[in-house]
Amino acid sequence: MKIALLGYGRMGKTIEKLATERGHSIVKTIDQGDDYEFNSADVAIDFSVPDAAVANISACLNAGVPVVSGTTGWLERYDDMVSLCENKKGAFIYASNFSVGVNIFFELNKQLAKMMQNLQEYDVSMTEVHHIHKLDAPSGTAITLAEGIVDHSEKKDWILDEKQEGKLTIKAIREGEVPGTHSINYQSAVDEITIEHKAHSRNGFALGAIIAAEWLKDKTGVYGMKDVLGL
Repeated sequence: MKIALLGYGRMGKTIEKLATERGHSIVKTIDQGDDYEFNSADVAIDFSVPDAAVANISACLNAGVPVVSGTTGWLERYDDMVSLCENKKGAFIYASNFSVGVNIFFELNKQLAKMMQNLQEYDVSMTEVHHIHKLDAPSGTAITLAEGIVDHSEKKDWILDEKQEGKLTIKAIREGEVPGTHSINYQSAVDEITIEHKAHSRNGFALGAIIAAEWLKDKTGVYGMKDVLGL
């Protein structure tokens, strides 16, 4: 499979290494300011920055190149990209996190939220920890987890680093080179329940994106990692 990489930072380089090990070839790397020449790529993988994501995804869809995007912080334009994909009869996958383990964690989080929904003595909160280079807070993964809780609880929305009645508190910590840790905590006066996903490296994110690209090749439509993994 011939892959174009949009964004050639640490994640892009990790994807390049793992994709090559899986027998794929990187035919183009596109960073900010580069031209959108896809060199007959079968699929593109976007791990760029929030300000570049919409332009990158649009360029792929306009060129007829299936695109997998793991860039977070731009989702106010997500519906526009879905519409463009449908208009162009293209193929598009967005995920806040491509890790297989995290996507299992997403489903576990929803199930736990459903079980806790009527237990008012428990208050739920979230903590996410990432490396100091991460540009957005909370993380896209944390927002996905928060949405899973809000949909199945009395919480109306989430709020960052504050406490507010009726809102789920997300504490975002940026330190060192932490790849990503997400903890959900339900606490009552007598006990507490915590579930946690801890990434050991970026390899899980990169491998999941490659698996998604392999799955998306030769398809049309808008998909998520639940489709890729059959969850």
